Amino acid sequence: MSIIGWLVLGLIAGALAKLIMPGRDPGGVLVTLLLGVAGAFLGGFLGSWIFEVGITQFWSLSTWLLAIAGSIIVLGLYRMVAGDRAGGKPADR
Repeated sequence: MSIIGWLVLGLIAGALAKLIMPGRDPGGVLVTLLLGVAGAFLGGFLGSWIFEVGITQFWSLSTWLLAIAGSIIVLGLYRMVAGDRAGGKPADR
């Protein structure tokens, strides 16, 4: 997959991860893109390692599922790290 394909996949996967995990996040579209691309990379790595299925084709269902799952993981980690640095009130539990 090309660099542009990775960016488009990352942007969409990051946006879908934010839809699945709503909440306030520090950052905007650029952070969503970076988290999505990192998540797609993580999802592809984990998919290759665990399931022996990687992110190779843009229109493959496994590509999208791995990219979205990786983006959710990266978004959760980002919230844990950046939420502590934001200096705001902790979320109600």
